[in-house]
Amino acid sequence: MERKILSVRDYGHITLHLRERMEERGLKRNQVASAIGTRFEVVDKWCQGDVSRIDADILARLCYVLECDVDDLITYEKD
Repeated sequence: MERKILSVRDYGHITLHLRERMEERGLKRNQVASAIGTRFEVVDKWCQGDVSRIDADILARLCYVLECDVDDLITYEKD
């Protein structure tokens, strides 16, 4: 294993696309929060891209309700 993380910029970043998927369907944050059974603040953080840890259960609920795949909501981008 030769790869080591030297700085945050070396390994890229994750981009969340929940806001775009919601806009495509005309959904509001309150509606999505209610549909997936979580607080508004959780959905708001996903929309803002302010999630430090991905909760697999929340991600699965979002995919189910929005009828999409994980890669429709999250992408990995190399720097």
